[in-house]
Amino acid sequence: MKVTVIGGGYVGLPLAVLAAQHGHMVCIYDKDESRVSKISDGQSYIEDVSDASIQELLTGRLFATSSAGLALALPEVVIICVPTPLQYSLEPDLSFVTAAIDDIKTYTRAALVCLESTVYPGFTREALVPLLGSGYSVAFSPERVDPGNKKWNTKNTPKIIGANSAAERELAVAFYSSFIDTVVPVSSTDVAETVKLLENTFRWCNIGLVNELAMQCHTLGVDVWEVIEAASTKPFGFMPFYPGPGVGGHCLTTDPDYLSWRLRALKHEARFIELADGVNRSRPKYVVYRLMEELNALGICLKGTSVHVWGVAYKPNVSDTRESPALDILSELSERGAVLSYEDRYVPQLTLESELELSSTSDVAADVLLIVTDHEYYDYANCALGHRLVLDTRGVTRRRTPMSGNCPIIRL
Repeated sequence: MKVTVIGGGYVGLPLAVLAAQHGHMVCIYDKDESRVSKISDGQSYIEDVSDASIQELLTGRLFATSSAGLALALPEVVIICVPTPLQYSLEPDLSFVTAAIDDIKTYTRAALVCLESTVYPGFTREALVPLLGSGYSVAFSPERVDPGNKKWNTKNTPKIIGANSAAERELAVAFYSSFIDTVVPVSSTDVAETVKLLENTFRWCNIGLVNELAMQCHTLGVDVWEVIEAASTKPFGFMPFYPGPGVGGHCLTTDPDYLSWRLRALKHEARFIELADGVNRSRPKYVVYRLMEELNALGICLKGTSVHVWGVAYKPNVSDTRESPALDILSELSERGAVLSYEDRYVPQLTLESELELSSTSDVAADVLLIVTDHEYYDYANCALGHRLVLDTRGVTRRRTPMSGNCPIIRL
C-alpha cells in the first residue's frame, strides 16, 4: 500500500522502515529539513534504525519530504506520529496533531488515518473525526516504542488497535498485521487511548512510590537498593521498580498528566497521579540537595566545586534528552555556582535553558562525580578514582563493586 508517516522521530522512523521492509511504499513527511536530508542520504539519526536499513529501501520503497503536497497526494494510509507535549500549565498541547489533520484534509481525499501520538481519552472520537470530516476511515493505535530496548521493537511488540466501527477496525488490523507480529484489537478508540495512558501511569505511580521510599530509607538509615533486591526474591505479588534522579522521556513524563487533565475536566480527581507528579518532578532538586548535604559533611561548599556528570540522556544507551532529569540537575547546579562538565558519548553537545553550552568530555578532573544516566560503557569499577565524592543516583555502583579508596560513594 501507499503509506505516509507524518513525523520521522523515534516512533515514525522505525515504523516507516519496518512497513517499507514488508513491501509497502512509504513516505516520511517531516517539516524538519535536517531529518529529510539525512534520510535521503541514507543516514539514520536514531539508534534503533541502522543506516543500512534505510539505504536498502531508498531504491523505491522509502523516501522523505518536507512537502505536505507531495507526501499526502496519493496515500492509502496516513499514520500520525507527531509529538504531543504538555504546556507549562501541564495541559495537553495537541497543535502538532491538529496541524497534521489540516494537512491531511488539504491534500488527501480518502484514506485510512491512524493516530499513534498520545492523546487524552476521547480525543479521536470527539476531535479528530469531526476535524477530518467524512470520507476517511479512522483508527487509534498507540505507539509502544522503548528506545534502546534490545529485546522488544516495533515488529514484535503487540500493537493495540482501536476503532469506532467494525469496518474501520478490520481495515486497520489488516494493515498493521502486514508488518507487525501481533495486533490486539479493542472495541473503540477511547479504549485504545486509555490503554496507553494506563501503561505509563502504572509506571509513573510506581516510580513515584519507590522514589519516595528511597527518601524514607535515607531517613531510616536503610539501603533502599538492598531492600528492593531482597523484595525481588518474592516470586509473586511484587514487581521491582527502582529510584532515580527523576523521570525522563517524552511519553512517561506526559501520559499520566493527559489522563489527569481529562479527569479534572470531568470533575474527578486523579490523586495517585498527582502524588506521583509531586515526587517524581521534585527528584532533580532532591539530588542537588543530597549532594549539598554530602559535601557539607566533608566541609565542602557546592559553590565553586567542580561537578562532573556521567550521562545526560534520559535513559541508558540512547541519545534522547527529552525531559531528561539531567537537564534540571545541571541547571540547578549551575544556579548554585558549581563548575560543571559532563561525559555522554551519545550527546556530544548540550545547551541548558540558561543558554549555558557544554560539550561532552572525558578528560576532566573534578571534585565530584555525579552518576545520572547509567550508560553501559562507563568504567564503574574505577569511577571513584580522582574524585572526592561520588553520588550515584542509579545504584549502579552497588552492582559493579567499584574501587573507592578514600572517596565516599553515596547511593541515593
